[in-house]
Amino acid sequence: MSDPLGTTLSRFILMREREHPGARGEFSALLEAIGLAGRLVARATSRAGLADVLGVTGGVNVQGERVKKLDVLAHDALVACLDHVGHCCVLASEEVEDVIQLPDDVPQGDYAVAFDPLDGSSNTDNSMPMGTIFSIYRRVTPAGAKGDARDFLRVGSEQVAAGYVVYGSSTMLVYTCGSGAHGFTLDPSLGVWLLSHPTMRIPERGRTYSCNTGNRAWWTAPVRAHVEALESRDPDRKRPYGHRYVGALVADFHRTLLEGGIFLYPADTKDPRKASGKLRLLYEGAPLAFVAEQAGGAATDGARRILDIRIETLHQRVPLFLGSRLDVEDATAAISGAA
Repeated sequence: MSDPLGTTLSRFILMREREHPGARGEFSALLEAIGLAGRLVARATSRAGLADVLGVTGGVNVQGERVKKLDVLAHDALVACLDHVGHCCVLASEEVEDVIQLPDDVPQGDYAVAFDPLDGSSNTDNSMPMGTIFSIYRRVTPAGAKGDARDFLRVGSEQVAAGYVVYGSSTMLVYTCGSGAHGFTLDPSLGVWLLSHPTMRIPERGRTYSCNTGNRAWWTAPVRAHVEALESRDPDRKRPYGHRYVGALVADFHRTLLEGGIFLYPADTKDPRKASGKLRLLYEGAPLAFVAEQAGGAATDGARRILDIRIETLHQRVPLFLGSRLDVEDATAAISGAA
């Protein structure tokens, strides 16, 4: 008899935990909490034109960016869903400067969770896609004590889980625990995540590239040359590539994950404060690199594997080349001078 509901996120996680006898249900609770936060944000974004959640708050975040009302809502939803779940020791948000400690009356768990609450929030007022990114590490601070920044300042390959939620024509949650990447689509009528994309695989090579070409004048010469090569006729490599760019990392990466190609956000000289890149290693680069590799893709900073780079500060920035393995290898070789 077929299952009339399908495989829910809860059921899928429980099935996976049975494959690992030592698991105690922590990931079930953590991912359920993140899934709940995703549903809350999805509800808010779908009603953004009807509820008072558009526009800016008047504040500026640690990145020097104007804070959107939906930024605050998404941040608050994730904190509220995670700080009492009982399996976290500390949280970190792209929206605040320091780590977020848990309430004193909450047990200190074994995991540290970092998140970008609303990636692409500049799209909030024009109905364009956005996303949430999350990353989970096993704590390195003493058990039972409060966690701190040390639980995040390590190499990305130490992540035990990572993923994202993309809010678009449908809402999808994609995650990995190191054994493949799996996608779930939110059924709004039931309020549940249903498995729609099991064991996702990114094509080895794609036909599109995704980047903000408006920054071309501030790129290094090797980056400009490589993008020009992607835009030039080369029948052997099936070029020119098409250009696709949404302006929200999660949305651009999600399309790349499904269809192949490469997402590029190189360092540039436009803003001296962001000379080492715009994207954050902890909140964006490392978690999406983990998902990409688990789907057969790759991620580098133009020279090094992203997951080998040690996170030195909570808001460290990094260039990012992310997507199909062969496309990322081509870009890395060209930009690092190895081509």
